[in-house]
Amino acid sequence: MIIRCILVDDHTLIREGVRRILEAEQGFAVQGEASGAAEALEMARQIKPDIVLMDIGMPGMSAFEAARLMVRECPRTRVIFLTMHEDEEYLLKCLEVGASGYVLKDSPGSRLIGAVREVHAGGKYLSPRVMRRLVANFRSPAEAMRTRGPILTPREHEVVKLLAEGNSVRKVAGLLGVSSKTVEAHKFNLMRKLDIHNKAQLVTYAIQKKIVKIPAGS
Repeated sequence: MIIRCILVDDHTLIREGVRRILEAEQGFAVQGEASGAAEALEMARQIKPDIVLMDIGMPGMSAFEAARLMVRECPRTRVIFLTMHEDEEYLLKCLEVGASGYVLKDSPGSRLIGAVREVHAGGKYLSPRVMRRLVANFRSPAEAMRTRGPILTPREHEVVKLLAEGNSVRKVAGLLGVSSKTVEAHKFNLMRKLDIHNKAQLVTYAIQKKIVKIPAGS
């Protein structure tokens, strides 16, 4: 199976370098390059690639907005941000817009290949270095008031794990054999119980509590 990719960066040398890394491996094909988010969005709409590898800090249209639209309009396309930013805020925004990967530009080529394969297989890849920082700094208001967090029921634990792994409410419902309304109710109750307010915080909570694992490496 060929993993079809498009590369998005306003620096030609970066695009050329990433192309060389991908094309040195079997099973990868670079189908297009773009120097901005708006151009990449139009390209994704036309090509519908498997993976979009995209920089964050480019002139013009926001890369996050482009990613949000790609995820909505091209459901089989997965977005991986390839960036120099180690700030937790960027990673949380990545999660909020529905991207599936966040890879630092100083990562070795083998890590990039692994991230693309993981995302293409339906998983997520988030830079462990940034995730460790995020988890270390994360404290919800509820946790600040008590050292022990609320106890989750076995079903709540399952729902948190599946949602944090990137599954939609509908898919979680199918995996658990319940209705989407039931999963939505669990999700609402969990967020109230844990005093968290968005999916990014839910993912962070799940990693902090070791409900899901941080990828090994840096």
